[in-house]
Amino acid sequence: MTTTSTPAAGGNTVRVGVQRFGTFLSGMIMPNIPALIAWGIFTAFFIEAGFTPNADLSTIVGPFIHYLLPLIIAYTGGTIVYGVRGGVVASIATMGAIAGSDLLIANFNASLPEGADQLGQVHMFIGAMIMAPLAAYTMKWLDSLWEGKIKAGFEMLVNMFSAGIWGFVMAIVGFYPIAWLVNGLMEILSNAVNWLVELNLLPLTSILIEPAKVLFLNNAINHGVLTPLGVQQAAEDGSSILFLLEANPGPGLGLLLAFAFFGLGAARASAPGAALIQFVGGIHEVYFPYALMKPILILALIGGGMTGVTTNMLLGGALRAPAAPGSIIAVLAQTASGAYVAVILSVILSAAVTFVIAALILRASRKRDLAAMAATDDAFGEAITQTEAAKGKSSDALSNLRGGAATEAGGGVEPAVMTEREIKNIVFACDAGMGSSAMGASVLRNKIKKAGIEDVTVVNKAIANLDSSADLVITQNQLTDRARQKTPNAVHVSVDNFMNSPKYEEVVDLVRAQHDGA
Repeated sequence: MTTTSTPAAGGNTVRVGVQRFGTFLSGMIMPNIPALIAWGIFTAFFIEAGFTPNADLSTIVGPFIHYLLPLIIAYTGGTIVYGVRGGVVASIATMGAIAGSDLLIANFNASLPEGADQLGQVHMFIGAMIMAPLAAYTMKWLDSLWEGKIKAGFEMLVNMFSAGIWGFVMAIVGFYPIAWLVNGLMEILSNAVNWLVELNLLPLTSILIEPAKVLFLNNAINHGVLTPLGVQQAAEDGSSILFLLEANPGPGLGLLLAFAFFGLGAARASAPGAALIQFVGGIHEVYFPYALMKPILILALIGGGMTGVTTNMLLGGALRAPAAPGSIIAVLAQTASGAYVAVILSVILSAAVTFVIAALILRASRKRDLAAMAATDDAFGEAITQTEAAKGKSSDALSNLRGGAATEAGGGVEPAVMTEREIKNIVFACDAGMGSSAMGASVLRNKIKKAGIEDVTVVNKAIANLDSSADLVITQNQLTDRARQKTPNAVHVSVDNFMNSPKYEEVVDLVRAQHDGA
């Protein structure tokens, strides 16, 4: 069996580690985005400042964010680690953290002099993200201690009581040290954000966020920090600018429009379709290869991101809840009342600034890019790796998107997808298992259907949810090493662009050949 990439080089260890951490955070948050959207709708309509204030229905808003959201995040995280058993124990432990935080806040407010400003509730999003893996992993470890040692007939008794007792223990851990830790951490992060806002420095966050996005590191920042802080701020003020720091579709749109007007070859041809998918569909991953093929374009994304944040700061742009996916439709649906002009302008201006900077860069390097294209002789298999592009090497970069070829970490390219393993289950995998992987799965599913092949399934999953049932796994090549760690026995195919890759034809040919030879 041959595959299309090798394990990550040592220089990529830190990046892959951060990606894995971000994937886990994303795995806890993304499935629960519908609950966040529902909470945002309740807030938009029924609180005192909402479209249709309703004193009765508004009572749902507080418990929804204070109890339901952290608990389902904890349950999801625990399930990822140790199935339903892990989810139940994680939820019990998180309830301890919620109660402990409430007691800390109540005691602190009671100690304040009369008339002093009191602290509001701290919502345990970060607490849930800490307690879920901690409780589930320790439960899994404990179960391993007596696995195979329980007398027949006592398994259910031991399993039920051990989970209940350990949930009790972890709830106490959550009540004391974790609640204290999270309250302190939220205070530090909130003060840091307030400091950035007061000094008008919040736009500087784009210097970190925009490069992190194209390197698939954004989930650690977005779901680990921005979403919990934004939800906390929205619960107090009704909306938060933090929801727009990463989700603004303007910079990606500006970059893709620049390629549509000033790009070359396949990059120019594919950019308009990518722009529609990114802006309306909210799948930001489609513009990452365009930035990675010429890393200096990240400066254009940073400029656009800073412009959007500045516009929202000056004009009061904010969202009620996270915009997920980062579509203009989702952004407008979550925009706070009275902030539509600011938010729309932030998207338009950020796209315009990114477009102008990217256009200047593309025009300035046009001759060199034409020479690089000519040197490839239009061979799909000679694209350099995404890792090299991320390090700033732009040799033959435009062939990345033209070929979409799978590459090895060391720079080599497999000539074709080959394996002796029978391919029955093909899985597209990405961080969240929703946006870009769903798009890729749809493309390949249609190709397999047109080829008349009926007994092969094509699905999309988060990398964290990959299992041994996958015969062939397709990922963007920055994520292949992590996917291989989850499914080392599967065939792994790396692509640069989920929308259109020649590797799809190779996969179809492989499956067809297996069927013809059966």
